[in-house]
Amino acid sequence: MTLPDAFRLAGIAAGLKRSGRLDLGLVLGDEPLTWAMVSTENLVKAPCVHRNRSRLASGESVRALVVNSGNANCANGDGGAWDNEDFAGLTASALHLPRVQDVLTASTGVIGKRMPMDLVRAGVPKAVEALQGDDAEPFAHAILTTDLVTKMASATLASGARILGIAKGSGMIHPNMATMFTFVLTDAAVPQDALRALWRGVTDRTFNQITVDGDTSTNDMAIVLSSGTRRVDEGQFATALEEVAADLAKQIARDGEGATTLITVRVSGARSDDDARRAARAVAGSSLVKSAVHGRDPNWGRILSAVGSTGVIADFGAVAIRLQGHVVFEGESRAFDEATVSQAMRSEDVVIEVDLAAGEGTGHAWGCDLSAEYVRINAEYRT
Repeated sequence: MTLPDAFRLAGIAAGLKRSGRLDLGLVLGDEPLTWAMVSTENLVKAPCVHRNRSRLASGESVRALVVNSGNANCANGDGGAWDNEDFAGLTASALHLPRVQDVLTASTGVIGKRMPMDLVRAGVPKAVEALQGDDAEPFAHAILTTDLVTKMASATLASGARILGIAKGSGMIHPNMATMFTFVLTDAAVPQDALRALWRGVTDRTFNQITVDGDTSTNDMAIVLSSGTRRVDEGQFATALEEVAADLAKQIARDGEGATTLITVRVSGARSDDDARRAARAVAGSSLVKSAVHGRDPNWGRILSAVGSTGVIADFGAVAIRLQGHVVFEGESRAFDEATVSQAMRSEDVVIEVDLAAGEGTGHAWGCDLSAEYVRINAEYRT
């Protein structure tokens, strides 16, 4: 995928992963970058999240982002905070940037282990040497943990402005951010205040509408960086940015640990869009619904129960539920061919539609089925 103007990326193996796979990524803007960030709501936050939030509050531009996988550098006390600051400082020095504040940091991996700073010190200069402006793949690989595939999406606007999104995430995925990183690069010229307001809404409608297992982690962040070299219509840019984010969100859900099926939940007829999104999240996040999808069981009772648990207003005497386009509930139990619907659910994509019959609000969420493989992956994660 073509990189936006004035960006260079790199991904190398610094030895942080025992597998020897790429584990250190770097993004550099040729000039100061406007940016926005949304991060985890978990009360336990890694130093990289705290530091980036402080940079966000300053309102200043940045020049670079350095990312490691294989070590979350979280819950390591003051030592972990200093390691994170050194991570930024080493990168600023290697890039010959005047301020350590010009560098954002991000870490993902196992919680509670100190960062092997000797490997970081040796790796950062190699990442700087590897910077290039025509290939995002090494960076996309360097940020992965339990992911099976890289996740990228792009869009080109009529003005020629480009948007490139790169993400990671497979487990501990749930609304209010999850074990995911999203880094979106663009050359669209959008004022920083406008970009930050826009990004919050985009993440609420996309990344905060995905769930794999109901767990929210400590290091999660979604960042958009703009070099601002191309003028754009801000409305067109907003639409394209959300399309890229939604594409990445679905890729994360599809690659959920042990998943075989992407679940899309569409809710209509709600009192408000917020109610619709809340109901959709509840259905996508229900372990019972996820298990039923894995077993290709058209058990609409689990869907109805998940909606009811949210407290969202609905006319339950008129609520309709569809599975793969087949009506399975309409105000009350109704006859349908379970074998036909079960067969329709034998797909890599299962769509659940719920009409709450209470208003005009709409919303969606994405999730995945729950399999025995998910348990195996997480039981063996550290062993």
